[in-house]
Amino acid sequence: MNLRRFFSRHAVTSISKIKGRGLSSQSSGYRCVATTTTSTSPSPSFHPPGARHASFFIHGSKNPTLYKSLCRYVHTFQQADVDESSTNSVTESENDAAMNEFLSRFVWIMRKKLSEAYPDCDKNTIDGMLVIIVGKVVSEMEKGGLEQMIGAAASTPSDDFSEDLWRTVWEVSNEVLKDMEKEKKKEKMKSFLQAEEVKEMYRFAGEVGIRGDMLRELRFKWAREKMEENEFYQHLENLWKEEAKKESHEEEKLRREIVDDEGKEKIVSLPKRHGKIKYKIYGLDLSDPKWAEVADKIHETGEVMWPQEAKPISGKCKLVADKILALQEEDDPAPLLGEWISLLQPSRVDWIALLDRLKEHNSRLYFKIAELVLGEESFQANIRDYSKLIDALARDNRLEDAERILKKMNENGILPDVITLSIMVHMYSESGNLERAKEAFESLKSHGFQPDMKVYNSMIMAYVKAGEPTRGESLMREMETRDIKPTRDIYMALLRSFADQGIVAGAERISSTMHFAGFEPNLETCTLMVEACGRARKLDDAKHHFDNIKKLGLKPDDKCTSTMIAAYEKENLLDKALNLLLELEKDGFVPGVATYTVLVDWLGKLELLDEAEQILDKIAEQGEAPPFKIHVSLCDMYSRAGAEKKALQALGVLESKIEQLGGEEFDRIIGALTSGGFVQDARRLHGLMEARGFQLSEQNKVALMASQAVRKSNKSDKSWLGSDKNSKMFNHLIPKRRHM
Repeated sequence: MNLRRFFSRHAVTSISKIKGRGLSSQSSGYRCVATTTTSTSPSPSFHPPGARHASFFIHGSKNPTLYKSLCRYVHTFQQADVDESSTNSVTESENDAAMNEFLSRFVWIMRKKLSEAYPDCDKNTIDGMLVIIVGKVVSEMEKGGLEQMIGAAASTPSDDFSEDLWRTVWEVSNEVLKDMEKEKKKEKMKSFLQAEEVKEMYRFAGEVGIRGDMLRELRFKWAREKMEENEFYQHLENLWKEEAKKESHEEEKLRREIVDDEGKEKIVSLPKRHGKIKYKIYGLDLSDPKWAEVADKIHETGEVMWPQEAKPISGKCKLVADKILALQEEDDPAPLLGEWISLLQPSRVDWIALLDRLKEHNSRLYFKIAELVLGEESFQANIRDYSKLIDALARDNRLEDAERILKKMNENGILPDVITLSIMVHMYSESGNLERAKEAFESLKSHGFQPDMKVYNSMIMAYVKAGEPTRGESLMREMETRDIKPTRDIYMALLRSFADQGIVAGAERISSTMHFAGFEPNLETCTLMVEACGRARKLDDAKHHFDNIKKLGLKPDDKCTSTMIAAYEKENLLDKALNLLLELEKDGFVPGVATYTVLVDWLGKLELLDEAEQILDKIAEQGEAPPFKIHVSLCDMYSRAGAEKKALQALGVLESKIEQLGGEEFDRIIGALTSGGFVQDARRLHGLMEARGFQLSEQNKVALMASQAVRKSNKSDKSWLGSDKNSKMFNHLIPKRRHM
């Protein structure tokens, strides 16, 4: 930065008008330590006795003219200070404030450098040197001849100072200007930290449970974003002003040309400002050690208020960092990390920068290195680092790794906080580990933390996955007592769980609660109520909820119809099922895959192969692949009918998707294979069933053991058709296939 540019009239004015300038605590400290007194003023003898001291800062010290001029300057400077201290009534201007801050900072740094170069000189001698140096700096500013900070090769030599001293003066000047720029940014940052939007977000974050370093980092982040937004709009406004100024200049130039041509008016510009720059130094007495302590404390405070930046990486350290990024998950990163540490000597901000790059390039490697970094002393790991890593591992379905990090956190004496416990509840809920989820939930409440909506939602879903909707409902009631309104997803999850288990009372409670909460019944809720009543074998209630769909102005879809047909299947009421299908057909309903799947399963249990295969043709006509459940029904049907080829074909499809089979499906298929005489296949499937952790029913277990000696034969019984009326209705719905 150029001193001439910085201390021009416009620049000084703009710097001095910073919001809340007054002066910062740091600049105030500099001023306090720079108060000059008559006792510290240099004597006419400016130089120390040794010639080496004089040659350092003055060339041509034998020149009496230079010597006298410097004496006059110091005398004038002292006299001005005496006059100002006697009156003490004139307030310094904004321009003087900026100048005083620059000179005070300059003197503070130059005193240290002079004291280091001349440890044997007393304070008066050092003060004399400083007065001469400051005088030279001021004279250069008055002439406006200062150039931007340059190196030794390009620097302009001085007739009064040696080359080393001249270079040092400009290095210190540029350093002071940079510090003042940073101070201006800090002052600006403080104003945005107190902005209403930032404080509002800060309060909200505190209410949701964010504490400590993370809360402070978020506040700085929000303030920085607000400051950048303000600077962006300020930049746009400056561009607009420059454009407007340019247009006004062009108009003025055009008007001037017209006036000059007519000879009526001449434009006279204002004269440039002349005279010395006004400045004021509050002294040079910085020898008291307490001011050094004050400066150190101010520096430490500035580091807290202004976050550090990562060290620039170059050379060999950059090559090592690139090698770390190129590692594979199975590689050992410890050697490269050790080399990187020895080269860079990283702090916490350097570690965070490396981990951010790893997270972008290779998330798997990031987890491995992040776990190693937690043990590094220079990283200074806190509870938030552990919780972030645990949350990331849980989202990536790496439960064992997340539990290992949690164990390591406990071993290091770091107790989980509300955020960590909430993450644990969600993690164990997603993995289906109900017991560990309950432990984390109870620990959260025992520490005095109130669960929020997300924690309640995760815990309720854990109960739903475990097949305990009643306990999930109790948590939902607890939410309502705390004025936390459950979401529609929570209601539907509980209603679906009650329906799957056929618990009608629980399903009705959830349905009523949803209605009072403002969620109107729809096709999905009515379908679940039909399913709950159907599983509980309450056909009248199921039919009531099915008819209620029409009263709501809705039309039953394929899934809802299949649910009602499944309810009739449990009681083997085919005539009512067919009547229902005929009624719906009159209203334009066309059965879909779900309805046909129930019919195939029903006919398969009755060993009616032809009729079931007709329905399979209907499914094929719709252009959809048969669902997995149909293959269970077909394997059961063909096995009991003794159709070996088709039975084994259906069994092969099931074995290719063995992970989708549940305990009931295994038991049904093994029973059918045993009944049809496929004992060897039944035993093989029994082994797969036990490997999955399911147990065979006692009835099928006895049948499988007895099949070694006796083979049962089952004949199909078509007495279920009952009457000619049912046969006609069935033939109407499912026409006979055409045989090729």
